[in-house]
Formats: sequence, C-alpha cells, structure tokens
Amino acid sequence: MVSKFTSTALAALAVATAAPAQANDLRETLAADMPELMELYRDLHANPELSFEEHETAAKLAARMRALGFEVTEGVGRTGVVSVMRNGDGPTVLLRADMDGLPVVEQTGLPYASTQTATPASGVTTGVMHACGHDTHMAGFIGAARLLVDHKDQWQGTLVMVLQPAEEIGLGALAMLDDGLYTKFPQPDYALAFHDAAAPAPAGTIGYTPGYALANVDSVDITVKGIGGHGAYPHTTVDPVVLASAIVMKLQTVVSRSSSPLDPAVITVGSFHAGAKHNIISDEAKLQLTVRSYSDESRQLLLDGIRRVARGEAITAGLPETLMPEITVEDPYTPSTFNDPDFSESIAAGFRQRFGDERVMEWPAVMGGEDFSQFRRAAPEDVKSMIFWISGTPQPLLDRLEEDGTPLPSLHSPFWAPDAEKVIATGAEALASAAIRLMPNEVN
Repeated sequence: MVSKFTSTALAALAVATAAPAQANDLRETLAADMPELMELYRDLHANPELSFEEHETAAKLAARMRALGFEVTEGVGRTGVVSVMRNGDGPTVLLRADMDGLPVVEQTGLPYASTQTATPASGVTTGVMHACGHDTHMAGFIGAARLLVDHKDQWQGTLVMVLQPAEEIGLGALAMLDDGLYTKFPQPDYALAFHDAAAPAPAGTIGYTPGYALANVDSVDITVKGIGGHGAYPHTTVDPVVLASAIVMKLQTVVSRSSSPLDPAVITVGSFHAGAKHNIISDEAKLQLTVRSYSDESRQLLLDGIRRVARGEAITAGLPETLMPEITVEDPYTPSTFNDPDFSESIAAGFRQRFGDERVMEWPAVMGGEDFSQFRRAAPEDVKSMIFWISGTPQPLLDRLEEDGTPLPSLHSPFWAPDAEKVIATGAEALASAAIRLMPNEVN
C-alpha cells in the first residue's frame, strides 16, 4: 500500500540538499553507542543459530527492543520478532534484519569465532557460523533503532522493525507474512534493508542497484529413469547416466538459444548421482539444479525449457511414456528482488549527501537471491522497497587483491570476516537517516 504520504516523503528526499542533514547529530550519538554495539556483534557472532532455530538470538534482541520502548511481538513466523513504535501521523516504514547463521565450520581465527555445532535437516552435525554477515545486520539494526528512539523529534509516523528468521533457506519472510505480518501489524509504505558485501571496495562503501538487484532462485530436482542391467551388456539397457548427461549438456541451450542474451539467466546442475557399483548400469539418475532469473517471464521460460529438454532427451533415448523424467520445482521459491528505481535513487541521493559521493555508488545486479523481495510482493499494492549493500572488505584484503590478485573470500566462506565496525556503523546510520527522511517531522 503506497499511502498518501508517499509524495510528501519523496519530495522531502528530492529537496534534501536544501535541508540540514543532522549528520553530525546522528553520528555523535552513534559513536557513543558503538562500543555496546560491537559487544553485541561479538556475542551474536560467537553464538549463531541455524534457520528457524534463532530462539536465543531472537530473545536477546527482543529484550533490547522492549527496553527501547517498542511494542514487541515474538514468535512471528516461528522465530521472527516484530517491533512497532508509533510516533504521530505519518508514513509507515519497515526496517528489516535477518538473523540466521549457516552450517559452516568457521576458520577466520577471530578470538570470538563460533564453536557452535548443530544438526540441520540434512541430519549431519556441523559447525555453525555467521558466514553471511547477518550478525552485522542485527547489530546495525539495533544501532538504527537506538538512533531513531534518541531522535524521535526528527520524525513522525510508524516504525516497524522486523527481525526475520530463515533468510538463508528463503523461507523466513514468507513465514512472517503468512503469520500476519501485514494484517496484525501496520502495513508499510516503504521497506528498507542492507546486506554486507565481500566487495572490491573499502569497508563502509554503500552500493545500490535500481531495478532488479537479486534473482529469482528456483531449486529443481530431475529424476531420470532408465532400464538397468549389466555394465558389460549396455545394448540391453537404456543407460540413465548417458541420458542424464545429455540432459545436462542440452540444458545450457535453454540459456544460450531460448533466452534472450539481454536477459540474464543461469541453469547450473549442482549435483549428479547415479549407480552404486562399477559394473552395474542403474535404472535411475538424479540431478539437482539451481535456476536463476530476474523477471517472472524469464523464470517461466527457463522452467518450461527444463521440462522440454528432459522429456525430449528421454524420448530420443527410446524410453516409453511410463519412464519419462520426473521434475520437481521446489515451492515456495525465492522471488527476485526489485528496487524501485525512483525510490532507490532518492534514497541514494540522501546517502550521498550524508556520506559523500566517494562512499555511495551504483553496483551491478547479481544472480544471488534474497527473500527480502517477499515484503514488496506481499502487499495489495507494491511497497516501495530497497535493499542496499555495504562493503565489509577489510583493507588488508583489498591491498592483497591489488598487489598480487589474491581473491577475496566470498559470503558463505568459512574465512569471511568483515570489517564489522564499519559495516555496523554505516548500516545503523544509513537505515536511521533514511527512515527520518521518509518520515519527516513537519514541525521541524
């Protein structure tokens, strides 16, 4: 729902250069808060929890939000937390941070490195790590909440702050929405979030992408049937390994020949399993695919192409109708993230005024996924939304990259250790300042 306040807030953003930014005011408050925020970050980093298991994380953050004066509801979408603060008439702004860690054994060598273990749905006990930087997101989120409470005289409206579970498996945002996020709580006019980035840019640099920023993410399973037999007599079989191999190779033509070269698309076969012994031709092979796209139309073209190729190759191999491949598309999927272009440029203009041109730049879209997209899609009318990046790359890593080409550790790497202080400080100030600009106090 884009409310009557939309034009007012966007106009305020457009003329931001004519109004004082109160940058020093927010920054001084934040500087005093940073020691406590870094202590919180180290605690969160050392004690990560997997998707939908964020019980202790949610509880400790909910307690902090309550202490700040928010109306706090826990257990939304299983382990999510919703905090609401009403501060007069005005727009409703949603700020989000994600809470879950990953099944990764940490190898950063940090003094507060995680030693936690857990058993995910796979049944294999593993280490747990905040290898995607969600600990910096949460600390920055709390920092933004404190800034907005300390500066309530600068904004008016309703603030909805969401701590979301299970982003890493793409189910947390949907779980919160299905549990009444937009019916039990105020529905936002605007939604904002940030994500740390392992980018070739100094830590604290803000990157933004108008339009499509992150991709649709589909997980597809293909069970390829065959007629098994002895490996010495292949002519008496229909080998599912050969058939599945043909499918793997042919799938790439869906991208190269069915999809427009101007429309980004990815089909990756990440897993291929068949057989159990050297001299036995099995009667089945299993493929697992990740499929990436931006538009809904492109997504459908890729999924239809996968079905067509698998069936066509099976027919070519001479299989009967009863042995056609079985194709399963995981539901729900993670939809693409679309940053409203005008809104994103307005927010970025505010960031440039506050942080300087050298710290704010437009970055290209990526084929990763983020279920922040669900908050925009779930409203009867699109919520104006934006997710932006904050580089967390420590300077020594940038120096090595420039000197000898040493690659940067990526998000989800056991070695990813962002410059947390710069990510948290930038994220807190960016979220709080953007919310203030979207909910201007007309009296001031």
